[in-house]
Amino acid sequence: MRRTDVVDDDGTWTGLTLEAEDRPRPGLCLFAGDGRMLLTQETRPVLLAAVTEDHCEVGFWRTDAYGSLLPPWRAGTARDLAGRPDRWAHRFAQCLAATTGGPLHDGRWLLSPQGPPHWSRGSEPAAEYWGQTIVEGHPGGCVDWFFLHGDWALLPLRAMPGPDDARVKAYRKQARDGVLPPVLLWWVSGLACHLILDGHARLAAAVAESVEPPLLHLVRTAPGDEVTAGTRRAVEWYEAELARFAALRARHGDTVPDGAGSAGPALARRLEDLRTATRPTWAWPLPGGTEGWRRVVRETTGGAWDGR
Repeated sequence: MRRTDVVDDDGTWTGLTLEAEDRPRPGLCLFAGDGRMLLTQETRPVLLAAVTEDHCEVGFWRTDAYGSLLPPWRAGTARDLAGRPDRWAHRFAQCLAATTGGPLHDGRWLLSPQGPPHWSRGSEPAAEYWGQTIVEGHPGGCVDWFFLHGDWALLPLRAMPGPDDARVKAYRKQARDGVLPPVLLWWVSGLACHLILDGHARLAAAVAESVEPPLLHLVRTAPGDEVTAGTRRAVEWYEAELARFAALRARHGDTVPDGAGSAGPALARRLEDLRTATRPTWAWPLPGGTEGWRRVVRETTGGAWDGR
């Protein structure tokens, strides 16, 4: 899997692109149809979900079958990589490339520490804000698209541990010391929220200590052929703009700018968007359609959840 660092004009690291190949279907695979979703990991049902008829929320049921994609990080590693999201991203990417149970499939992906702009908590206390982002309920619950969550919610793939859990206690010291490893999130457009792939205990520790958790977000981005075609169109636009300004200068004199001052930054923004713009999450057709999904619901929940 090829990896490429993404940097701003000033050299600031902003993300890591991943080029996945020979992965026609991921091990952590999303199936969808008729407002219903099934997430499996190596054929094991992990998450069942159904969008309500009014599209105001999505009900879900977790199975406790999810297996983490990353190893436990030693305290020494956490200290060595503290404050270096770029190095953490490369570590995470190595693990994602080595596992068969993750969400990567053929195409381009972006691993970035930058979340949606509306994740800025403003004056709200960190513990209160980040606690509100976590979708509650186990094994069942709902993501409220209308009032509470929107698209900034964090949906755990296993029950969130409490503040006195042994793992959380260990991470709370790292949170206080500012060396907490990042939480790995995966944006799933069908759910309109982020799934927590790794770091449930680390997130709980950050909330307990009222500190902002370090995050790395995994999203699908534009494939290579789309980037190539888009780059060609962007360059053609840039050249046309310079030609238009050249014609104006020929007619009106050197008081007219050459156009590079405005067209150059616009070209850079277009090229950056091509490399990093989020694309919808791929989903495969539900095996057996709606009735197949209902059968999985019955077998998995034993009648405790009716799929709504």
